[in-house]
Amino acid sequence: MKSIPLPKQKNLRADCAWVIYQILEQGRSSRDVLAKVQRRHNAKDNAWIQEMALGVLRQVPLLQSWLRTLLDRPLKGDKKAIEHLIMLGLYQLTFTRVSEHAAVAETVNAASYLGGIKLKGLVNAILRNFTRQQLASRPIDDPVIQSGMPKWLFKLIHQHYPDNAADILLNSNQPAPLWLRVNKQKATLAAFCESLDALNISYSCPASHPDAVILTNRHDVTTLPGFNQGWFAVQDGAAQYAAAFLAPQPGERILDCCAAPGGKTGHIIEYCGDIAECVALDADDSRLARVKENMARLGHRPTVLCADASAPDTWWDGTYFDRILLDAPCSATGVIRRHPDIRWLRKPADIQALTTLQSQIFDAMWSILKPGGTLIYATCSILPSENSGQVAQFLSRHQDATLQPLKQNETETAPGWQILPGEQQMDGFYYARLVKSTGQE
Repeated sequence: MKSIPLPKQKNLRADCAWVIYQILEQGRSSRDVLAKVQRRHNAKDNAWIQEMALGVLRQVPLLQSWLRTLLDRPLKGDKKAIEHLIMLGLYQLTFTRVSEHAAVAETVNAASYLGGIKLKGLVNAILRNFTRQQLASRPIDDPVIQSGMPKWLFKLIHQHYPDNAADILLNSNQPAPLWLRVNKQKATLAAFCESLDALNISYSCPASHPDAVILTNRHDVTTLPGFNQGWFAVQDGAAQYAAAFLAPQPGERILDCCAAPGGKTGHIIEYCGDIAECVALDADDSRLARVKENMARLGHRPTVLCADASAPDTWWDGTYFDRILLDAPCSATGVIRRHPDIRWLRKPADIQALTTLQSQIFDAMWSILKPGGTLIYATCSILPSENSGQVAQFLSRHQDATLQPLKQNETETAPGWQILPGEQQMDGFYYARLVKSTGQE
């Protein structure tokens, strides 16, 4: 699909449509393209663009089915972005409280900014026909369209989770709650909660997470008390289990592999302040910049290393690690509710490539773990091929690896703990804990 430049003049709806186009047609991540348009707008408008773009991404199959009904033939070339503008208009008319007149008028006006001045009449006619025909009130029986997922992922979820598929799909389409982790090296949970109370910010403290706060409503975290002082980090509840499962001890050397953006690195250091060293490793230098930024705010000093985890011979200093957290590259199918673009960026062929890479890194990390050491394998995926299947295969080829269960009923053929999206308000996540033989058993 032809690349379309960002409109020369800023316009909320045109810029939002450009974001949607870049994600769906160019395969770019929402983080990258939102950052580009957000330089042009104030905080309020940026929040609107993000909310609308992510909302459209959650409803793509439905919006496209309506578009196919209303549009005689697809738009092509540099006019393709107008289709995404129309989808934005349809989303506003159906899922927001904006008035019909404003939604139609502003969407039509935005066409000019996307080089579609001659298509304004078409945009107007489609949106008017949509409301006139009351398409939003007509039920669509296709379960794939109802799910908001691509067909391949819809089928996989039903294949692997026949009893939980409906809940997984429902929760994957709900905006994720905002979890915070209190940095106990800078503040206590009680003190942080008192600061929230003073500002009448509503929250809950889940009993399962000793350092966690869940905000009832969305907030700009940079405006929360103690942000600049490093009192807390943003980290989902599922990810907050990593440090406890790893259980670092005083004097140990710890590796956080595939560490960016650093949430788990910070938690490891906070969990045990007397560790000898925590190395944060990632292959993406730009993402490691975020690790350094987050660690500076929290007051932590890990060793940050940009290197290929699958090739330790190019960077490892020969000193074994006592414990390794491997948060492996994955499909991220467990965090679609937080990053709805993932469902459209991932393709079926990606899964095989990812499982191959996971296996390579898994073996590499095992080779630099000391005898008697612990490795936590983790992903934010819900696909068994990346999780229990990956760990079972690893155990079959490493006789010096022993599964140390995190929950009841784990076996070497069905290892680990799979958290599903929405479970106890958490993201979808997977953990397995393995211990390396000392050779003296």
